[in-house]
Amino acid sequence: MLDPLIILAALVCGIASRALGLPALIGYLAAGFFLHEVELDGGELLHTLSGTGITLLLFTIGLKLEVRKLLQARVWGTTIASMAALQLLFMLVLFTTDALFPAIEMNLDTTLVIAFALTFSSTVFVIQVMQEQGEMASRHANLAISILIIQDLAAVIFIAASTGKIPQPSALLLLALIPLRPVILRLLSYCGHGELFTLAGLVLALEGAQLFESVGVKGDLGVLALGALLAGHQKAKELSRNLLQFKDLFLVCFFLSIGLDGWPQREIVLLSVLLGVLALLKPLLYFPLLTALHTPPRTALLSSMALANYSEFGLIVIAVAAKSGMVDAQWSSAISLAIAVSFILGSPLSKRSHELYRRWQTRLLRFESSHLRKTNPDITDVRVIILGMGNIGTGAYEAIAPDYGHHVLGVDENDRKLAEHRAQHRRVASADASDPDFWRRVNLDDVELIMLALTNHEENMRVSHLLKEFGYRGQLSAVVRFAEEAEELQAGGISTFNLYAQAGAGFAAHAAELLQSAPPPTRK
Repeated sequence: MLDPLIILAALVCGIASRALGLPALIGYLAAGFFLHEVELDGGELLHTLSGTGITLLLFTIGLKLEVRKLLQARVWGTTIASMAALQLLFMLVLFTTDALFPAIEMNLDTTLVIAFALTFSSTVFVIQVMQEQGEMASRHANLAISILIIQDLAAVIFIAASTGKIPQPSALLLLALIPLRPVILRLLSYCGHGELFTLAGLVLALEGAQLFESVGVKGDLGVLALGALLAGHQKAKELSRNLLQFKDLFLVCFFLSIGLDGWPQREIVLLSVLLGVLALLKPLLYFPLLTALHTPPRTALLSSMALANYSEFGLIVIAVAAKSGMVDAQWSSAISLAIAVSFILGSPLSKRSHELYRRWQTRLLRFESSHLRKTNPDITDVRVIILGMGNIGTGAYEAIAPDYGHHVLGVDENDRKLAEHRAQHRRVASADASDPDFWRRVNLDDVELIMLALTNHEENMRVSHLLKEFGYRGQLSAVVRFAEEAEELQAGGISTFNLYAQAGAGFAAHAAELLQSAPPPTRK
């Protein structure tokens, strides 16, 4: 079993890392190096749990695959071009280092694999930062994560190819999983939403990996394909959320095991620090690629800033390559140090991305493509703006539209949702509520009311501060879920509607209407 000191070290270092404003996984890497220094080994169980974490990571990535988004030119085009450019850049750096420090001893295979591992950015890092900032539903978060998914797919292909496994003829029977998709989804639906549903997901991932391995197909590639088979269904999205904590918990063991393998030689430590600093160059590559492919400059900048780091998948690639003898095992520790440095430098940069955009806005707008300038939505003659056109925003729109008609504008980022609203003849615009470029095109002097139906407190606060900066003097109302959120918004002069506290009153009013319209009961 795992030594309690291993768990304690991971917890303490994770908390310390979070307190410094860094992702907890930096703490887990540090804990691994600390445990190595005190000569404490996690044993076979740690490596087993580490492998389980990687399996769940790949399965959840598969569950999130949305082919429609990945086929957008700005997603696959940016990913392929950036990975090719970064591969050449890092190979040049490594060749130069090898010439200056012959003791490092890098051959061509080692250089190719290390450079390839450094082309990825971290899915874990981006998701954690976006969640903390309340931006998971934003356009720039979706763009960054779509790019990351294609990068992860490239890593999985490498992992599968590096094993040299040849699938058995019986692997063709796996095609039977395709017509079984409705059956699997029905079984998941039957499992409900609790622990049975989560258990079913774990069984699918772990047993699915074993099934693919049994016919000569790499299990990691298999679970990715299995997750992709289920993607797009509501139960797949729910399963991904339920497995998130299990995946993150098992991945702690993976990061610990990297540190437990020990430190690389001194020259490689210095190279790791240099590589970590070079991660800050990634936005300089992503931004012009994204804007050239018709991405708004603000979305391009925020996405690019989030990608200024290296990936845990780089560690997985190096670990697999080390097992197959392509690189020395000490490169796992070297890449983990480079990742840690990139997180330390990239975390504050990502969190300041909104501020940096406001500072450089005039210059950055020069990169906006002419195609985007022609497609800006009409936002003139507006008196009421509803931010967030989900169920709450749609209900508010329907209640206000009879009085204000065409003067009501709904704003959302979800293209599918916007298409449905337009089919219902609602006036809507595609925009990010926290985008200053959008608000510059709105005549705020004519707007009487802005409703924040975003249900995300961090975003509500960001939008309210932005509107104050633009001098908005009309009414501002926000949806909240908790009393402390209402207090913070009310302190800024914003009226609030508490979903939980006031839903009961609305339900009671609905019941009262039913009682008034119903015939009196027959008494016997």
